[in-house]
Amino acid sequence: MSSPTERARRFANLWLFGGYAFLYLPIVTLVVFSFNASKMASVWGGFSTQWYAALVDDSELIAGFWLSLRIALMTACASVVLGTLAAFALVKYRRFTGRTVFSGMLSAPLVMPEVIVGLSLLLMLVSAQRLLGWPERGLMTIWFGHTLLGMAYATVVIQARLMEFDKRLEEAAMDLGCRPYQVFGLVTLPAIAQSLLSAWLLTFTISLDDVVISAFLSGPGATTLPIVIFSRARLGLNPTVNAVATLMVAVVSVGVIAGSLWLARQEKRRAAEQAAAYRNR
Repeated sequence: MSSPTERARRFANLWLFGGYAFLYLPIVTLVVFSFNASKMASVWGGFSTQWYAALVDDSELIAGFWLSLRIALMTACASVVLGTLAAFALVKYRRFTGRTVFSGMLSAPLVMPEVIVGLSLLLMLVSAQRLLGWPERGLMTIWFGHTLLGMAYATVVIQARLMEFDKRLEEAAMDLGCRPYQVFGLVTLPAIAQSLLSAWLLTFTISLDDVVISAFLSGPGATTLPIVIFSRARLGLNPTVNAVATLMVAVVSVGVIAGSLWLARQEKRRAAEQAAAYRNR
C-alpha cells in the first residue's frame, strides 16, 4: 500500500499532466489536422501535405505572414529598448517628479482591455492624420499599438531583473575608473542580457498573434496574419489555416527553444565564472 506522501505526489503529477494536456492538446490537434487530406478541417481523411503546398499560391496568407513577422520584429526591438529605459528610470531613480504617474502609465496597458487600447489609439491616430497628414493606417500604426503594449511587458521583465542586480558591482567598476556608459556596457548589460532576451521573445510572440489592436489600426493592404486567419475562421475552418497556424507554432517554438538554450548556456557560464572567482580569492 502506498504512503500518503506517494499518493499526494501522484495526485500532483496527475493535475500537472491534466494542466499540460489542457494547454497543449489543442495545439497538437491543430498540427495533426494540418496534414489532413480531407477538405473538412475537423474530419480526418488520411495523411497529406497538400495544404502546405497550397500555401505557396495563397498570396493573402503569405502577405499577412510577412507583414506580421516584420511588425513583430520591429515591435520586439522597440519594446526592449523603451522597456529598458523605463525600467532604469524606475529602479535607478526612486524619487522624481511624476514617478507615480509614470509607473501607472506603464502598467495601464497590462490591465486595460485591448479593445479600449485599440479604440483610443485609433481615435488619436485618425486625429493626427487629419491635422498632420501622417500616419496613414497600416504597418506603422500597427507597430505603434504593438509597441505600446509590448513596452509594458518588457518593462516588467527587465525591472524585475534590475531590482535583483547587485549595485555594488557598478560601484566597484566606477571606483576602478569606468565611466557611466562603460559601466552599463561592461557590467550592467551583460548581467541583464537574459532578461532582455526574455522580454524580446515575449513581446515578439505577443505582437505576432495580436488580433484586437491590429484590427483597429490596420488599413487597406495591411492585414496581419492573425486577422486573415480570424476572418477565414468565421466563414468556416479551412485546412490551409491549420497549415499556416502550424508554421507559426513552429516559428515561435524554434525561437523559444533557441532562447532557452542560450539562457541556459549563459547561466551555466556565469555560474562557472563565479565559482572560478571564488576559488581564486
